Amino acid sequence: MASKKGMSAHQIHRLLGLPYKTAWFMCHRIRESLRDTMPDALGGQNKVVESDETFIGGKAKNRKGKVPPKAAVLSLVERGGKVRSRHVADVTGQTLRDAMVTQIDRASYIMTDEAPAYTKIGGEFAGHGTVNHSAEEYVRAYFWHTNTVEGYFSILKRGIVGVYHHVSVQHLHRYLAEFDYRYNERTALGVNDAERMAKSVQGIVGKRLTYRRPDQRANEQA
Repeated sequence: MASKKGMSAHQIHRLLGLPYKTAWFMCHRIRESLRDTMPDALGGQNKVVESDETFIGGKAKNRKGKVPPKAAVLSLVERGGKVRSRHVADVTGQTLRDAMVTQIDRASYIMTDEAPAYTKIGGEFAGHGTVNHSAEEYVRAYFWHTNTVEGYFSILKRGIVGVYHHVSVQHLHRYLAEFDYRYNERTALGVNDAERMAKSVQGIVGKRLTYRRPDQRANEQA
């Protein structure tokens, strides 16, 4: 909770003297506890929510054999507020719309890049501003920009590339929950390390992540 870019299972297993498998599973249980099951809508009247996508996955030249496609991640960030990230199948207009209209208050002003997928979606909110990244436009009149969500992506990417190195699609949603939680409970919002830790422990209530399914264990024993 105090490490901005996370802590690998290998480091946990060295620090605590646990088997690596145990440390790996424990880390995923912690990430599961950080998943927000009843999130409030982002934004609202006179508030701005930035939306952007990024892709998670190593460079093809660094991987042998069949190279799987990178995983698309959509993040929605309320300026001065919280972030909501999810793994999406693609970045088409319909996919992005389904994610945005269920998580952003319709009274919000949304800010995106020039991607055509956002053109129609923008009409469903109070307002829609864009910046043209392809023309190297990143900020216009101090208000029009997506720098907040880009800043979040920089933390996410540094954590995955520099700490975890490899994240499978199967568990990507839990890593996103981890980075979202630390951002949403950050010092800038008045939350210190101890409070962040206490809230994370409370989050395990009502959730269960087993090492293996009971029926699988019974089949193996048989």
